[in-house]
Amino acid sequence: MGITVTEINIFPVKGLGGISQPRASLTTRGLRYDRRFMIVDADHEFVSQRETPRMATIWTDLVGGELEFAAADREPIRVDAEPRALPTRSVRVWSSTVQAHTVSAEADEWLSDALGFDARLVYMPDTAERRCNPEYAKNNEIVSFADGYPVLITNEASLADLNTRIANNGGAAVPMNRFRSNIVVRGLGAWDEDALGDFSIGSAVLRAVKPCGRCQVTTTDQASGEVRGPEPLRTLSSFRDSPVGVRFGMNLVPVKLGEIAVGDSLVPR
Repeated sequence: MGITVTEINIFPVKGLGGISQPRASLTTRGLRYDRRFMIVDADHEFVSQRETPRMATIWTDLVGGELEFAAADREPIRVDAEPRALPTRSVRVWSSTVQAHTVSAEADEWLSDALGFDARLVYMPDTAERRCNPEYAKNNEIVSFADGYPVLITNEASLADLNTRIANNGGAAVPMNRFRSNIVVRGLGAWDEDALGDFSIGSAVLRAVKPCGRCQVTTTDQASGEVRGPEPLRTLSSFRDSPVGVRFGMNLVPVKLGEIAVGDSLVPR
């Protein structure tokens, strides 16, 4: 049996709910629209589900050329999905300082009310160049507001093996959405994603460059925003610990831009 793409997900705003798509365009920064927006605090530092798990309960959707925000008991709000010619400020995401556009005072107010702190929405323009870690991304690849790399792939067989181990430890299975991946595949053996090199999906070519070290966000229920821990980290740490952290999934960089779709085959090169 071949290796097949079963899910494509984008997360337009770092830390908020994602969008499942039947197809996507691979750009230099990752899948189109993925993590081009970010929420920062009053000090212009990024905010994530690590400290604000309720971010998972704000849903996003693409409606025409607009990005819609929705949450329980709130009227939705929309902003331009690709803002242009807006004021710019410096923002911090991990060790990177990036020039980002402010987006909308109305969106800032809406998000502040929903999240309970002084939140500001920013957008990464095409002129911003945030570099991936050159230790792993060797060709000056750039990335959006994702943690470190343009695309994340995960494997259904690895999740099945993990959930078997969690059950043997007396825990409850976790869904794939805990890992907030862009591409999910079926047909690889459990943990065979560790050995991926260059491969094609549709008309795009990608390269696996670094295992993804997981954090406490994986313990947050992505539907309710409640921290459910200690799984999956407790079980993962018992057999997937490494110098880059507790591994699940692989970080990818683009080699050739193109289109990918659910149902496409992953073909090693």
